[in-house]
Amino acid sequence: MQRIVNLLVVKDNHVLLLKKPRRGWYVAPGGKMDPGESIYETAVREFTEETGAKPVKPQLKGIYTMVITDESGESVKDEWMLHTFTAFDLDGTPFETTIEGVLEWHPVESLQTLPMAEGDRTNLLFAVSELGIQYGTFFYTEEFKLLREVIQKSVEGDGQ
Repeated sequence: MQRIVNLLVVKDNHVLLLKKPRRGWYVAPGGKMDPGESIYETAVREFTEETGAKPVKPQLKGIYTMVITDESGESVKDEWMLHTFTAFDLDGTPFETTIEGVLEWHPVESLQTLPMAEGDRTNLLFAVSELGIQYGTFFYTEEFKLLREVIQKSVEGDGQ
């Protein structure tokens, strides 16, 4: 199972997103974990490699299973884990473009309308607007049409 980590920086009511050239969809900068690497180390390394800036005090916000199935949702084609972090500042100035795509600052509310995978929208909106950690599973077709999602949330310090 592939392990992926992404990191969303939120600063001055804006988020730093990467526009991928293949579909024109927006994502939080991130990538694959290296063997023996922690999810935290991956978040910082991948963000820094893709943006040229370093996140300040990243926090884990979500852990997700992404399941790719056939159109019927019956046959699993692929599966991976996604760990999402947020940070509220960064050191350095982000690149404008990279081999991964174009980096752009967008108002936080644009997460509701920008083109992106629908599971990413659920994930990133939670990351910028709610306390605690979100857990979930997203079921997609091979064309990344969201078939369904199963979401759980925990709030730190709620005593339950």
